[in-house]
Amino acid sequence: MQITMIGAGYVGLTTGTCLATIGHRVCCHDIDAARIARLERFDLPLFEPGLESVMCQAVEAGNLRFSAHLKESLAGADAVFIAVGTPSAPDGGIDLSHVLSAARKIAPHLKRSALVVVKSTVVAGTARRVREIIARERGAFDIRVASNPEFLREGSAVKDFMEPDRIVIGADDTRSRNIMRSIYRHFSQAGVPIVATTTSNAELIKYAANAFLALKIGFVNEVADLCEKAGGDIVDVARGIGLDRRIGESFLAPGPGFGGSCFPKDTRAFAATGRQFGAPQKLIETLVARNEQRKTGLARRILKEAQLPPGSTVAVLGLAFKSNTDDVRESAALNIIPLLRDAGLQVTVHDPKASMNARRHIKDVKWANCPYAACDGAGAAVILTEWDEYRKLDLARLARSLSGDALFDYRNLFDPRSVAQQGLRYFCIGRMAPSARQRAGVSSLDAWNQRVAAPGHA
Repeated sequence: MQITMIGAGYVGLTTGTCLATIGHRVCCHDIDAARIARLERFDLPLFEPGLESVMCQAVEAGNLRFSAHLKESLAGADAVFIAVGTPSAPDGGIDLSHVLSAARKIAPHLKRSALVVVKSTVVAGTARRVREIIARERGAFDIRVASNPEFLREGSAVKDFMEPDRIVIGADDTRSRNIMRSIYRHFSQAGVPIVATTTSNAELIKYAANAFLALKIGFVNEVADLCEKAGGDIVDVARGIGLDRRIGESFLAPGPGFGGSCFPKDTRAFAATGRQFGAPQKLIETLVARNEQRKTGLARRILKEAQLPPGSTVAVLGLAFKSNTDDVRESAALNIIPLLRDAGLQVTVHDPKASMNARRHIKDVKWANCPYAACDGAGAAVILTEWDEYRKLDLARLARSLSGDALFDYRNLFDPRSVAQQGLRYFCIGRMAPSARQRAGVSSLDAWNQRVAAPGHA
């Protein structure tokens, strides 16, 4: 099938490339001619593991091309996917202007049998609005519109597309549903469940799914706080919860709060949709507020526990909102670093992939080319992203680089005792750090035995 992707950003490029990989003929269109020129040179404007390789293969096979010319891109297209941005609006909802503008622009160039597919994350009713706009521009209701939400995780998007849990098809007529089934026949033949429903249901499924996953993150972060107060260990508690098949182990790793392009925006939009339809989503509204409070609270913890005088340096390791991506949108670093700077501290930062994007958002910091250089002379180190590079840090070398003794591991990358053995004070999430006696090599049981054996002990 001949497919045109409107928007060659993260979702459009990944989706278009993967559709080409399974045999469709795909043209990725973008109004940014410079982006298209980069793609034609195989110079990806974003970091996504595995994407460059499959993109090159698809182009070499003749199934994938790029174009900045709209009419040329749409010529002969059987299906046209709209995969443009839907940024947050001031009220927490989403700005649909890019989606609606794309609908207006493509309308005159569509062949009568074409199907328009809304791939962007949109609120319920958007597919119907897109159909009305296209009909108004064409003067006839001769174009059908479907909804096909994406479920791609940054850092594993290619795998998520090629090995999906399910595919959601939203269509309000049989012909549109059949075209969508044809596009995804490769997956249905492999046994992947196809959820065929209405456009509004498909749009709601996307938001509800992301809101539920974000709730799991928020829940485990709250439980981690309780573990710290009650003397528990969130690692064991989360494992005990996750082994229940009804719950599952995914999204139960505590951290500095969720970020990125999806969960913050989608939870706000889901809450706004609830208010719009008179069905407030109170759980989600609370989640959104608590997620922002968490980032501020962790910054205050650094200021309280590190006990650094003004002018001291803090090393921040990790600027991306999670590992295996260069996306810094709504990352914890964007909240925490300004609060450290406002408190009079100097900040040195490092990230293996996200530094270029972060420079557009983070000012007045020093940029280091490796984590040890970032920690050189710093009074404290703070880990905000779970990069494998940080998991493999030499703790002895890290301790020698620091001028202070505080390590804030907000991703629980290390064993607390291993950190304590290097003479560092360890501040993690939902786990009790070793006491001063344990850092000196004396366990709590040893200490109890010493007290029992002491002269005069009753």
